[in-house]
Amino acid sequence: MADLTHLDARGNARMVGVGEKPITSRRAVAEGRIRLGPEALAAVVERQAKKGDVLAVAQLAGIQGAKRTSDWIPLCHPLPLTGVEVSLRVDPGASVVICEATAHARWHTGVEMEALCAVSAALLTVYDMLKATDRGMEIESIHLRSKEGGSSGAWERS
Repeated sequence: MADLTHLDARGNARMVGVGEKPITSRRAVAEGRIRLGPEALAAVVERQAKKGDVLAVAQLAGIQGAKRTSDWIPLCHPLPLTGVEVSLRVDPGASVVICEATAHARWHTGVEMEALCAVSAALLTVYDMLKATDRGMEIESIHLRSKEGGSSGAWERS
């Protein structure tokens, strides 16, 4: 089990020590989408959802999700984010809202989970704000698009 970084010698979960790793600039971009029915899609586009401006609230939820990643994911380190951008756009032809989140930090460890949590929180907020209209919405395809920094360098989804 020595090769498994999140397990100790007895197989117990542990938080990996990153204090000896160099501080470098880190950046990660994640994306996901939520598929909406026609009525929910119209409520977003026309800004007529009963709970308010869905995209604006979801954007704020995404930023907050990135900031609270270590509260969501048990073995994630809390880290000092230097920036988070969350954008949401409607693709009426595909009947989806697409969310993109970018997280930045200068730290010992990466920000992939922060970007992924931002997307998750934003899309869950879209669901929450529209569930009275459409309980059949589907959150799908949450994934990392790219990351930069750290010893593993840059990575981009092909």
